Amino acid sequence: MELVFLVLSALLSCIMIWKGIAIIQTYRMYINLYNSEKVMSIGRFHPIWGHLHLIPEFSDYVRLVKTGIQETGKKISGVWLMFFFPILTTCHPDTAKVLLRSSEPKPKRFGEAYYTITPWLGDGLVLSNGRKWERNRRLLTPAFHFDVLKPYVDLYNDVFDTFLNIMEKATAGGQSVEVQEPYILAALDTMLRSAFSYDSRIQEQSNKQHPYVEGVRRLTYLTTYRTLRPWLYPDFLFKLSAAGKEYFSHTKYIHEFDEKVIRDRRTSLESKPLASDKHRLDFLDILLTARDEQGVGLTDREVRDEVDTFLFAGHDTTSAALGWATYLLAQNLEEQQKVYDEVMHVVGDKPEVEWSDIQALQRLPLFIKESLRMYTPVPLISRVTTRETEIDGLIIPANNQVTILIDAMNHREDVWKDPETFRPDRFLDDSTRDPYSFVPFSAGPRNCIGQNFAMNEMKVALAKLVKRFRVLPDTDHTPVLSYEGILRSKTGIWVKLEQRK
Repeated sequence: MELVFLVLSALLSCIMIWKGIAIIQTYRMYINLYNSEKVMSIGRFHPIWGHLHLIPEFSDYVRLVKTGIQETGKKISGVWLMFFFPILTTCHPDTAKVLLRSSEPKPKRFGEAYYTITPWLGDGLVLSNGRKWERNRRLLTPAFHFDVLKPYVDLYNDVFDTFLNIMEKATAGGQSVEVQEPYILAALDTMLRSAFSYDSRIQEQSNKQHPYVEGVRRLTYLTTYRTLRPWLYPDFLFKLSAAGKEYFSHTKYIHEFDEKVIRDRRTSLESKPLASDKHRLDFLDILLTARDEQGVGLTDREVRDEVDTFLFAGHDTTSAALGWATYLLAQNLEEQQKVYDEVMHVVGDKPEVEWSDIQALQRLPLFIKESLRMYTPVPLISRVTTRETEIDGLIIPANNQVTILIDAMNHREDVWKDPETFRPDRFLDDSTRDPYSFVPFSAGPRNCIGQNFAMNEMKVALAKLVKRFRVLPDTDHTPVLSYEGILRSKTGIWVKLEQRK
């Protein structure tokens, strides 16, 4: 027995030594990788905390990378979230395109970029990988077909008529108005009514913040909060913390909210089947009825994961884009006049923006693109390498997380001449620009499936806004950028609205 014990102890010791050597070798590999002349460090590396002491908030990380780019011109940056969580960041089209052109998976494992958001959004299209992603992308693509999107235009008009009426009342005395929060409610109203046929009229319910909106706001904050605190990565520790308790409380509410939307749609389908002439096909219909080649549809959990994903992504990113576009209208009155002149030429005295108008508008899309460049709603995305990959001469090993900092790409002098100047004309000719230099909706096979939905909604909203109001700056309020998953302003976005005669 003693001999057996000694043998087992020796074997265990060998395994521990082998594992220890493997960890040391991996650590040395990462040290060599991050010390490469190709990689820009964001600051002094602490042997335990890595770079965490430099980035108390995610906004600090973005600021440090952008400052480093200006000083060094490098295309790859490195950051350590404590010494065992290294992350490379690409911040140039040349380095980003290597990942965007592929179908590399999203990093969701312990400690990776999307790990902290998975309990909320599940395994929907934004986060799923491999065959599941390929299958669900194929099943959901019809939900964004021309024939499905076209009828939504009437709803866009209705939603933003309500929004503008609210704005008119808020500015009746000539005072300025904060538009970031009202846009969130309007965009959520749009998603619920168009993609889910759920007539909630959220904008009209109350002056108080809707609990779904507040839940999303807190969840986006708490995911970045947890990302910058690796000691909260273990689920059991996070659940014991105050942040974790709040996170899962909001997650529970949002899941229940989305499940109610699904139940109501199932009931509606039973009483008014798709064959009915009175029924308008929407995103949720397609979710519930889609079948793959084997005749298998989405499970109840898969349906909820997709609803969680699209309801969040479809309203939060669009509302942020609308808020920043409105701010830029106020800051660039000459450009606003060009947009207004075009809207009056195309839409004229008609009370609604029609589908044909959306296709005819030329100046407004340029304005929106430049707005998305200046203030990118989704400032970064991430991938994980499945094989050894070369980026800018740097050999990156398999299973390494790489972040694409879109916001930094959009403010590079060597990509966008005079990047801090708002100039929509820069998009008049894209033929000489790398197509991967402007990717507000990502790019390649994993691009945003709902980008046409979002662009159409923004065109209707902004066309109706400039047609009804002259948007003027509010010099008493300055936006403070906050990169908490979605780019917003900590102090809100304030403008003055002058009724057009």
